[in-house]
Amino acid sequence: MLRLFGARIGRHAHVHPSAAIAIPWNLEIADFATIGDGVRVYNLGPVFLGRVATLSQGAHLCAGTHDHTRVDLPLIKAEIRIEDGAWICADAFVGPDVTVGSHAIVGARAVAMRDVPAWTIVAGNPARPIRSREPFAAS
Repeated sequence: MLRLFGARIGRHAHVHPSAAIAIPWNLEIADFATIGDGVRVYNLGPVFLGRVATLSQGAHLCAGTHDHTRVDLPLIKAEIRIEDGAWICADAFVGPDVTVGSHAIVGARAVAMRDVPAWTIVAGNPARPIRSREPFAAS
């Protein structure tokens, strides 16, 4: 159904039926990526989910905000990029204009309002690095 509304979805990607995608034509999902149970993708701007990336249950990606410096609070449609092999854990939030680098992990219930470097694990609110991951050989 998402493809009918313009989403670009790779081979063997899985979108759980209870996921909520706001604007399908702003969504690109690479091969083998997963959007889990109850995930919310509020993609006013483009959202990209890389190869083998995972959005766990209840995660929320919000690619829109408002310009608080103006009295009329105009809408800002920002991009979110979840790079290859990254994992957004259960109930985590990723805000507008954020890139989660390759193989990074945003811990459960973390709030990522800034870019997360590749191979880094972040947790908390606001999300802060807690350790790095060791790169592994692809299997």
